[in-house]
Formats: sequence, structure tokens, C-alpha cells
Amino acid sequence: MSDVSAEAGAAGFVSVVLEVGAPPPVTMPTVVLMDVSLSMTRPVLLEGTEEFQRKNLAVHGLTMLFEHMATNYRLEFTALVAFSSLWELMVPFTRDYNTLQEALNNLEDYDKTCLEPALLGVSNIVQQEWGSTCPCQVVLVTDGSLGIGRGSLRHSLSTIKQRSEDKKFPLPFPFPAKLYIMCIANAEELQSSDTLENLEQLLSLNGGEGQIFTVEGPLCLKNVQSMFGKLIDLAYTPFHAVLRCGNLSSDVQVFPRPEPVVLDEEVDPTPRTILTDVDEMGTGTTDDTEEENSANQMAGKSPNFCVLLHGSLKVEGMVALVQLGPDWFGMLYSQADSKKKSNLMMSLFEPGPEPLPWLGKICQLGPTSDAKENPYGEDDSKSPFPLQPKNKRSYAQNVTVWIKPSGLQTDVQKILRNARKLPEKTQTFYKELNRLRKAALAFGFWELLKGVADLLERECTLLPDTAHPDAAFQLSHAAQQLKLASTGDSQYAAFDHNITPMLTDFSGAGSSDRDRM
Repeated sequence: MSDVSAEAGAAGFVSVVLEVGAPPPVTMPTVVLMDVSLSMTRPVLLEGTEEFQRKNLAVHGLTMLFEHMATNYRLEFTALVAFSSLWELMVPFTRDYNTLQEALNNLEDYDKTCLEPALLGVSNIVQQEWGSTCPCQVVLVTDGSLGIGRGSLRHSLSTIKQRSEDKKFPLPFPFPAKLYIMCIANAEELQSSDTLENLEQLLSLNGGEGQIFTVEGPLCLKNVQSMFGKLIDLAYTPFHAVLRCGNLSSDVQVFPRPEPVVLDEEVDPTPRTILTDVDEMGTGTTDDTEEENSANQMAGKSPNFCVLLHGSLKVEGMVALVQLGPDWFGMLYSQADSKKKSNLMMSLFEPGPEPLPWLGKICQLGPTSDAKENPYGEDDSKSPFPLQPKNKRSYAQNVTVWIKPSGLQTDVQKILRNARKLPEKTQTFYKELNRLRKAALAFGFWELLKGVADLLERECTLLPDTAHPDAAFQLSHAAQQLKLASTGDSQYAAFDHNITPMLTDFSGAGSSDRDRM
């Protein structure tokens, strides 16, 4: 595969997976959190028309969003949650936007605003349906009224630091999420109080993932529609691209829209985006149903490279490498979400020339006919993969892993048992000590080194009078070396360095011509 990424075809749309090795979510679901408190019933006077409520403006904006998603995001799941002092799941995750629209039009009015329990409800709903790894988008629609007294957002934010572990604030969500706050109010109205400040704090609690939208100008249908249009442009615009293979190509769409990737290790990181051969298309809907159906029928009868590729990968059980940009690759494969339906999926590798170490540089891959001799042998008896690393590693020793406190306690106790048998167990003592030292340095667990050093000093003071003199010297020496390593100084905290036994006359390690007592 060369050139650009993307997927989907006449048979349907597909999802993009940004984490290699993670279970691939086929959607990026949306939860609409609708404020139905009494403050949403406040009237809005529009010239030349009947009196509107803020709730009516919110419903109008969400209707626009649902119509756009029904046309362009047909494979995405959406849920509707209404809240005031309590919250209720009005529509579970569905692709039926008629059901969502009907529930939206039939929302009743309730009492005061309590946002915290609603956010907790969203967290529970998403985890029950999708788990904690699937990314989700939460669209909060409110008039900016934060509630009054206990249960209000002001009260919730002011008590965050005084809470116990079982009553933590629901943000950040336990799953990857973007929070979009749609305020049926203009910025001037929100700035007259601390509303905007509290909403910004809410966004920061979610890791800054999301955005706050306010109505520009007076409250009216046109300005609310413009605000929801900005949300659509930011989060719900289809990603159009061209998938190429030699002379074959296909226009495709990628769902969900792939986000730019920033590499932290770069000195001056710049976001990397997927290249595309076609320009972005505008959003909108059409009322010409007959013309749209006719176009779909024609598309279904036309040859489509993407459908051919999808069918081939599905039947053969293979994957196809795809180039997303300079030094950025991914792979295409078929995944079935039911017995009858399957999607063409795309997984994005980490940017770089060697995203899979065992495969080597992807740009150097080529047909076997270009090789001087068949790398697989005449009878497929050998394979050039996986590539062997340049530096040969030794796997003779098990890697030290502390998953439970008991594992760490066992390793420390092993060192102390050998310490009490010095000098007979000198070699074993330093072997176990160096194993713990390397693991602590690998994990950045400096406090462990300091703690074990204190334990060794304590053992030194508890040595009986009958103890061998060399034991005190070795314990003091080991404790001092651990303390130096715990400072993080590269001179003493080198990973490959080993603490060696102290040379003493007692241990018989002194020079041969030294006088002995």
C-alpha cells in the first residue's frame, strides 16, 4: 500500500483505532446530557414570533445535531439523558435518531439543577455499555444556571478536596471522553456571574478535553443554530480521504475522525495529521430524498476498490499496510460486529519508520521477486521475520515485577534474611540487593532504596556481640550505596552498576602481603 489512509466503501462506514494492541472500538458514542430544570423554561422574546423558552432553543439546536448525525454518522451510537435534581436515561444508546428526536420533543420540565449526579449517571451508563476503554463524547446542553445551595455546581466544586475516596467527583471520567458544554446563553450573561469560571473548572477536571460554546449575539434560533454548527464542525465533520493502491483508488470516509498525534519525545513537537487527497466537504442535509436514493443506487452498482479490498481481506484473513503520511503507517483489516455485518477497520501505528520492531523499517518491505534469493526458502521452511535485534538481550533472569505489596515485602525480607547470615551469605546478599536496586531504579522508586538502606542500618545496630565483624562493615557499606543511589545522581544511580562487597581483611579479600591481626 502506498499513499493515503482511510476506509469505508459502498458497503458501509468504518472506525479508526488509535491504540495498537487495544480492543478496537467500532464507534465513538455520544451522550447528550439535557438540562430540564425550571431555569430552562425562562422565556426568550423573539421579534415577530411567539414566545420561546430556552428549552425550545436547545431542542432546536439538538435537532440540527441529530439530523446531521443521521445523515453523516449513521453507524455511531447516541444516548439521551435528562437531568434536574435527578437524572433519567430517556433513550439508551441507539442509531435510531427518530427515537431520539421523539424523546427530545417530549421532555418534561422538572425542578432545580444538580449536575454532579447527572455526570455520575453518564459515567455509569457509558461503562455499562462500552467499558472504560472506548472513547466517548459528552454533549452537555444547559442555560448556564448552576443551581442553588447544596447540590449546585458551585457547592460540588468547592467541596472536591474535602471528599472521601468513595464520594469523589465524577470527573475526570474513567474512560477517554471529550466534554462539550453548549450554553443557551451569551458570554455577557455568563460573565456577569462566576458561571463561566465554574464551567471552565469543570472542563479542566476532565483534563481539558472538550470546549465551552456560548451563543454569539442575542438569543435567537439563528444564533443557536450557528453555535451547534460550530460543534458539528469541530467534532462531527466526516473525514474524507482517498485510498490508493497503484492505479486503483476509492473515495472513503473514516469514522470516528482521527485526531492529530503529538510525539512528546520531539524537541519541538508538531501535531501529525493524516494526509488526504480530497478537500474537506461541508456539512448539511438535503430534502431531495428521491435524488439521494437514486445516487445511492448508482453507487451500489459501480465498481468500488474499497469493497474489493474489504472482501479480499475478509476472505483471506489478511491485513494490508497503509501509509498515512511521511513515516506514518497503519493497517487495514476486516472485523465482524455480527454474523452478517463486517467493517473495514484501520489501526494507526505510532508515527515513525519502525513502529513494529520485529518487522524492521516498513519502507524497506517489498515483493520477494526483488530479493536475490527467496527469503522464505524453496519450501517455506524459513522466514526473515521476526528481525533479530542488533543488541542481543539475555532473558536468563526473570523480570522483577511488584504487582502486590506482598511481592515487594518478600523481596525485602529475602535481603534481610541473608543480611543476618553475613558473611557466609555475602554473595547471595549482594545478588538480591542488586536485583532490588535495579528494579527500584527502573520504576523510579527512590523511596524504596532509602527505606531498605534504613533497614540495613537498623540491622547493623541489632547485631549480637557474637556476630562476625565483617557483617557490620558489609551492612554499612550496602546501606551507604543505596542512599547514594536514592538521590538519583547519575554517578551513583546508573542502572547497569552493581554494588560489590566491601573489601575487608575479615572477608579475606585484602591484599596478600597485608599484615593480619
